[in-house]
Amino acid sequence: MKPKLLSTLPGYTAAQFAADALAGLTVAMVALPLSIAIAIASGADPAKGLITAIVAGFLISLLGGSRVQIGGPTGAFIVVVYSVIAQHGYDGLVLATLMAGVILVVAGMLKAGNLIAYVPEAVVNGFTIGIAIIIAASQLKDFLGLTGGAMPAEFIAKLEALWAVRTSLNPIALAMGLSALVLIVLLRRRFPRFPGLIAAMAAVSAGIALLHLPVDTIASRYGELPAALPAPTMPVVSLARLNQLLPSALVIAFLAAIESLLSAMVADRMIEGRHRPNAEVLAQGWANIGSALFGGLPATGAIARTATNVRAGATTPVAGLVHAAAILAVMMIAAPLAGYLAMPALAALLLTTAWNMSEPHKWAGYWATPIGDRVLLLVTMVLTVLSDLTVAIGVGVGLGLALRLRDRQLEADAWQPPER
Repeated sequence: MKPKLLSTLPGYTAAQFAADALAGLTVAMVALPLSIAIAIASGADPAKGLITAIVAGFLISLLGGSRVQIGGPTGAFIVVVYSVIAQHGYDGLVLATLMAGVILVVAGMLKAGNLIAYVPEAVVNGFTIGIAIIIAASQLKDFLGLTGGAMPAEFIAKLEALWAVRTSLNPIALAMGLSALVLIVLLRRRFPRFPGLIAAMAAVSAGIALLHLPVDTIASRYGELPAALPAPTMPVVSLARLNQLLPSALVIAFLAAIESLLSAMVADRMIEGRHRPNAEVLAQGWANIGSALFGGLPATGAIARTATNVRAGATTPVAGLVHAAAILAVMMIAAPLAGYLAMPALAALLLTTAWNMSEPHKWAGYWATPIGDRVLLLVTMVLTVLSDLTVAIGVGVGLGLALRLRDRQLEADAWQPPER
């Protein structure tokens, strides 16, 4: 369970550092708006996303089992985080994240990282598509510039609430959201190594500020972002609170483990390397403990940011450390500028994230799988959207293992992890 950083430092050269530093700065420009957007979509204030990217991102690179993994808040957590905050308040989320970190540390010490091979691919695909649907629905209010109170957490109730305020649509906000969406897609396709996300967000937000358009920004809705990390504090712990939050903590731990290991496996394919799964799970545990102590969100390995890191030329975990340090520097020096980021542009960013999470290019392949896998995917997806993530994961994994036991010929390593 030795961290990859310790294995890569012997013989580390100035040329490697230059490549890692450039990659770290590049991925930081991608992670900055995404971390803010994920925090807002989760029902938290935007600063929590930056705190998570800095603290958890640093610890995941410092202690993790992958050479190029980038950690931080991810879209997979939006649903469960929003639900926990709605039911137990933000202090409840912090405690649940701390509990999940402890669970992951124990799991890493017990070498549970190898068990990832036994989670059916259909379950992963099902709840990922379900999460993508929920994320997309959660962004329609800001993308369309609708007014009204806070949206309900439940999917159907959210759609009903959106329909009820449909007449408040802001055409200018919609135009800005569409502009950001088009820019993000075009820049990503034409210049994949260029940090198009930050460029698109900056261009649209600058236009709104210069023209004084009536569109919400981070500063107008949440106030200015802090220019420093908060002091670490221990959340209030009680036996009753631990019992209440245990199901949420288990879901957070499961998502953190599976998402980080899938991300590490994708990175392995890209760099022709091999990660250490138990070291990675252990790192996720310490990262979530650290994030909770600083009041941040749950964190895990981020597949899109990890892929960006690899494409930008990263060779060691030093790139991840630079990424975290760069976000901290931006927070300390340019926090007021981040307040100009427009809410429709952030919504456009998360809409593209949701689309990419669902992997539409693989839908035909999903439908060509055996009937049992198709049913498993659909059941997990529907339960994720209409019921509860805890139920979806429990039923999906249970049903998947039952199908696996029925078909003894399916080997644990017979599927390839999805590249998200």
